[in-house]
Amino acid sequence: MPVLRSVLILGGLLAGVLAAAWSVAGADDVQILAEGKECLACHESTTPGIVEQWQQSRHAGQGVDCYSCHRANPGDPATFDHNGRKIAVIVTPNYCARCHVEQMKEFEASHHAEAAKFIGSLDNVLGEIVEGGPAAINGCMQCHGSTVAYLREGKFNPATWPNSGIGRVNPDGSKGTCAACHGRHAFSSGQARQPENCGKCHMGPDHPQIEIYNESKHGIQFRAALARMNLESKSWVVGKDYYSAPTCATCHLSATPNQRVTHDVGQRISWTLRPVISIRQDNWEKKREAMKDVCSNCHAEGWVENFYKQYDLTVDLYNEKFAKPAKVLMDTLGANKKLTPTPFDEKLEWTYYELWHHEGRRARMGTSMMGPDYTQWHGFYEVAKHFYNEFLPEAERLQLGISKGVLGQDWHRWKAGLRPEELKQILDFYSQRYKQ
Repeated sequence: MPVLRSVLILGGLLAGVLAAAWSVAGADDVQILAEGKECLACHESTTPGIVEQWQQSRHAGQGVDCYSCHRANPGDPATFDHNGRKIAVIVTPNYCARCHVEQMKEFEASHHAEAAKFIGSLDNVLGEIVEGGPAAINGCMQCHGSTVAYLREGKFNPATWPNSGIGRVNPDGSKGTCAACHGRHAFSSGQARQPENCGKCHMGPDHPQIEIYNESKHGIQFRAALARMNLESKSWVVGKDYYSAPTCATCHLSATPNQRVTHDVGQRISWTLRPVISIRQDNWEKKREAMKDVCSNCHAEGWVENFYKQYDLTVDLYNEKFAKPAKVLMDTLGANKKLTPTPFDEKLEWTYYELWHHEGRRARMGTSMMGPDYTQWHGFYEVAKHFYNEFLPEAERLQLGISKGVLGQDWHRWKAGLRPEELKQILDFYSQRYKQ
């Protein structure tokens, strides 16, 4: 044991020496700017973690140093003098566009860039008013993004910064932050390809994509084949550089043999499952074909076509059986002044909100990503339970007879009582199946 301990200590010291030698030699080899060397000389002691992340990055290998990114853009209102240099604390997409022009344009056109628009939505009313401001600052805005307010001399309003929300509104007018996916200061493509990267925001009761992915065959295969995923490869084309499993990036962003990588996360999404009633996206046929192209690298054409038929039927089921009738009832109760104008001050408003915002989304998203438990038990089971046992009874209490039209539809005929022959057929089937 003493010998082993000595070997480990010696190995650790040697690794430290080599790392230090690499950091100096590496910086010199790639001819970084003199200003960048000045930054490193100070920050190696003040923020060594940042320097280490940069040293391991592709940026370091290309001579893209601290000053290359933080050098202030003309007209940026959030800059200050730092050791004789004009720098920006926040490296916005405008700064990244010095090199990555196309990526910035694609991101600007994406739904991600508009994420801060949630301010003023029902979600934001919950966070800001019902729950309280700090809940929104440290919760909602850390994913959606804040509107960053600059004070002076490198100082920001703490209610708006730090923030790495995907739709952050920056002082220079740009939207978003590349670091939301690529991470400061490594700016790793491999990190952006990991499902956990998306799971920072796409999780929880209202959009559990990471949980759905983990239970799906895709997620299971990814974990089993992690060593073969080639995540750090410069080229990362499904069917060429890796074969074992897709990640979120594979389906929504990354290249295929027929498509280049994109930073517009909506280019392959044909349905939007976020609102009360699911709607098809603009140019949805083109977007679906783009996603089918991704699927076809692992699945046969018939498999892909049948999956989309199952998916569409599930979305139609949710829309027609639950979403549209519930919305009609809420609109009617509002028009008849059975509900106050204040959001969330009545029980029915909470039930309705969770019906579409939580349970309904889970049902639809579970199907879209092949997570059966989220389609069923976390999805349609919860939708049905609360629609029939909470939503409809409460709506009926507020306005007598309002639920009659809904329960008269074929979708809901079972609630009024099945015909004796239908009930007998069901009971006989389960009796024979389970011998009870």
